[in-house]
Amino acid sequence: MPTPRPTPLRLPADDATNGWSAILPPRAPRPALQGPVRADWLVLGAGYAGLAAARRLAELRPHAHVVLVDAGTVGDNASGRNSGFAIDVPHNVGSSLEELRQAAHYQRLLAAGLADLQRHIAAHAIDCQWRRAGKYHCAVSPAAGRTLDHHAQELRALGEPHERLDRDALAARLGTRYFAAGLYTPGTVLLNPAALCRGLADALPAQVALYENTPVHALDIAPHAVVAHTAQGRIEAPQLIVASNPFAQQLGLFQGETFPLATFGSLSAPLTPAQRERLGAPQGWGVTPVNAVAGATLRYTDDHRLLVRQGFEYAPRFRVAAAVRERVRRAHRAVFDARFPQLADVPLAHFWEGAIAITRNGAPRWGRFAPNVHGVAGCNGVGIVKHTVLGALAADLALGQDHPLIADALALGAPARMPPAPFLGLGLGVRAYIAREKWAGRAER
Repeated sequence: MPTPRPTPLRLPADDATNGWSAILPPRAPRPALQGPVRADWLVLGAGYAGLAAARRLAELRPHAHVVLVDAGTVGDNASGRNSGFAIDVPHNVGSSLEELRQAAHYQRLLAAGLADLQRHIAAHAIDCQWRRAGKYHCAVSPAAGRTLDHHAQELRALGEPHERLDRDALAARLGTRYFAAGLYTPGTVLLNPAALCRGLADALPAQVALYENTPVHALDIAPHAVVAHTAQGRIEAPQLIVASNPFAQQLGLFQGETFPLATFGSLSAPLTPAQRERLGAPQGWGVTPVNAVAGATLRYTDDHRLLVRQGFEYAPRFRVAAAVRERVRRAHRAVFDARFPQLADVPLAHFWEGAIAITRNGAPRWGRFAPNVHGVAGCNGVGIVKHTVLGALAADLALGQDHPLIADALALGAPARMPPAPFLGLGLGVRAYIAREKWAGRAER
């Protein structure tokens, strides 16, 4: 099989700014691949989906040799840079109600994914600040309460517990009067995503070989073999599971189905006892906005830090200009000050950039892509639980293993096709999507 000429990859700018990793003890990554390797299974991407797929393959085929590769380091890849919500119920993303339309399927899938994570965290004593604190889905403007009403209606139909809260009730729990209304659901787990990724990687079965800092430059996919080419080696396996989310496009996969967005997070220094008293929140919490593109995701962590996540930029090259980063950093400070005016003296100690894959209609890309290629992409920004369960189910599907949740995964449908290549290449359709979402949610800023 001829070896194609490697093409330069466009990887995220790993500038060592991820706040979730920065507050953890140092970690030595697994060595990069050197030389040729043969395996029974190759898994691309050591985020939530890839870790789950590799673990599931090892569980179902304990004598198989599984190779898991990641272009970066576990915990500092895209999965380790999110907001740390392991969400257990379907909810709207942006103005899309796709998850709510598929609520029953998502309910079963998310329950299984959360239970799977809970099981491994308990079995391996993974220290990631895992706590079932619930989440507050909040609206800034009273008019956005209609979205909360629709969400509450779906939760009632599913039999999921929830509580509608007004401004005064939210202020007592969150320490801010910025939100007009909220919907609290008790099942969501809050955590440090970098610590979770590290712990899951360290707990992989022995037959899974993990190689970090090993970008795959090219793939040869034939009916009975897959060859992945890296800078210092190659991996040959009869079966491939793709779990590299937006970066898979550079290898010729998911073209016209997903598009990459850069997202941004800020994490404060720990609040002093005096600052915590001014905040007045009795315990850690997490807030998701009714419009994820226009609004801000917030957290108050168990180690007394405040997180702001806001800002989306079309990033076909998986990085944005320094001027954009500085603009978003200033916007985060403004978000923080507007919601917590009593904490103007709290510094935002960490600022970082991450990457997500968005689909036009909110449906993930999941399943069988070729006779020997399976996988998942398109987390739409809520991937901890969703991609854990879909990654594991991709392994079941690839092995021909019967599983009742496969029907739920298939029922989610497929991504709507993106605009024609000239428009997508220029980013016109994507930028129009972002602008439309920001306009639709302008009152939620």
